[in-house]
Amino acid sequence: MSMIIAIANQKGGVGKTTTCINLAASLSATKRRVLLVDMDPQGNATMGSGVEKNQVNLTSCDVLLGEASIEDAMLRPENVDYDVLPANGDLTAAEVALIEMQERESRLRTAIAQVQDRYDYILVDCPPSLNMLTINALVAARSVMIPMQCEYYALEGLSALLNTVEKIKQTVNPELKVEGLLRTMFDPRNNLANDVSGQLLVHFPDQVYRTVIPRNVRLAEAPSHGLPVINYDRASSGAVAYLALAGELLRRHEKTAAVAHA
Repeated sequence: MSMIIAIANQKGGVGKTTTCINLAASLSATKRRVLLVDMDPQGNATMGSGVEKNQVNLTSCDVLLGEASIEDAMLRPENVDYDVLPANGDLTAAEVALIEMQERESRLRTAIAQVQDRYDYILVDCPPSLNMLTINALVAARSVMIPMQCEYYALEGLSALLNTVEKIKQTVNPELKVEGLLRTMFDPRNNLANDVSGQLLVHFPDQVYRTVIPRNVRLAEAPSHGLPVINYDRASSGAVAYLALAGELLRRHEKTAAVAHA
């Protein structure tokens, strides 16, 4: 059964899209079958995977509005080993249109159900707000990964997102759980970063990933080349960190599966 993970945080600039692209590439490097679903109107996950967002015929917008099947809209970019459901600015219109539609919260879940058996992992890149697009992602997902910078306001944003996850769990998606908290853009020389990181480990001891994503120039440069960092500079600290995250994720899931079958 495929693992559907929404990568979400209503705070922008915390490394959501970077995590989505690079985790997709790292999981596919371990021979897992991966689909990246772009649900952000900015289309950065699409561009960062090497797809020109304004030159695609069909996007996640068409899928959400029922104007195309997910199968027709998905594509395989040239330089990566995972499939992409692309997005662009059209998604903004979809968000408005969804408000009037029946079953508006579950349209992405219905679409993904048509192809999920083909994949081991489906990663959904969410927009930086708790809107109808993010809610669609959380309803479709089995878990949510929360990338966050270790800074003062991050903890406030985290509690709001956890409340939303709990509401969705209680109303429309009882399976939803927090996959894990990922510390991103981490600079160990920063005292505040170390302090916030320590607080996270105290409050969420079982949910914070051991893997920490560092601030890394190569990680920042890779999207402008339309490549995940492991394709751009595999030896960089950013590439090594995302490969480690993929390994940690796989080990967690294998352990969970083993317990379930015991």
